[in-house]
Amino acid sequence: MSLLSPPHPLRLTIFNNKTLINFDSQINKKEFAKFRDSAYSQRGYFMICVLNMETENKFLLVEGAKTFGIYLGGKTIEVFELYLKELLKWNQKINLTAIRSEKGIVLKHFLDSLSVYPYLPKHSSILDIGSGAGFPGIPLKIIQPTLEMTLIDSVRKKVDFQRHIIRMLGLKGTEAIHGRVQDKGILQSFGRRFDITLSRAFSDLRTLLVLSFPFLKEEGKVIAMKGEVDNKEIRFLTEIERTRYRLQKTVPLILPSSSFKRTILLFEKI
Repeated sequence: MSLLSPPHPLRLTIFNNKTLINFDSQINKKEFAKFRDSAYSQRGYFMICVLNMETENKFLLVEGAKTFGIYLGGKTIEVFELYLKELLKWNQKINLTAIRSEKGIVLKHFLDSLSVYPYLPKHSSILDIGSGAGFPGIPLKIIQPTLEMTLIDSVRKKVDFQRHIIRMLGLKGTEAIHGRVQDKGILQSFGRRFDITLSRAFSDLRTLLVLSFPFLKEEGKVIAMKGEVDNKEIRFLTEIERTRYRLQKTVPLILPSSSFKRTILLFEKI
């Protein structure tokens, strides 16, 4: 029998050689003592108390990342675990994301962010517009440190969280800006500076293209991360913007181990 007494509240997992039982709630020493004397203990179950990501969600992150050609080592996984922990903690006090489950964050934030990795040259300068709690920019920076990443969001509390995570994770070459890309001062400071603009925040694709244009270098690219798209709408938009952009690629995908359909659209500035 292996019982590890927790020094402070931790997540609980109980298992034997056939059964795995996960508890979302946390435990303390009194609850631990109840388990020690319970029928589970007498039947040969083991208790492990862990502070890190649940095993199934860690597996989802690691295997899901492989879908995009990313192989996560132990240290990188620990960085994502810390990011996850801080996001969940901050989200209890301020509304950083409507997704509040660990699995939801791993799937709809971490893996969705990593889906554009195959389309980013290693030494790109990137502007993440409407980055919220740091998506997709921070996960991409974690797995590709050579990227020069600038995140911008109009909500001060979200930018405060981004800066906290950047400091905590030691992400050099990463800057979080409070403001809007429409602001004159932002445009003066960052105009024609970036190889790529990317965003998950815009429902209106044309707005993203219009706002991105002055920030891009010549032959710079816009990467739009969308749900399912209407091909007729994309053809119409491509025709309207033909003097400024060409559509390079449309990539439909389904997020790993889910039914969530996503589309990546790559536009090149002419």
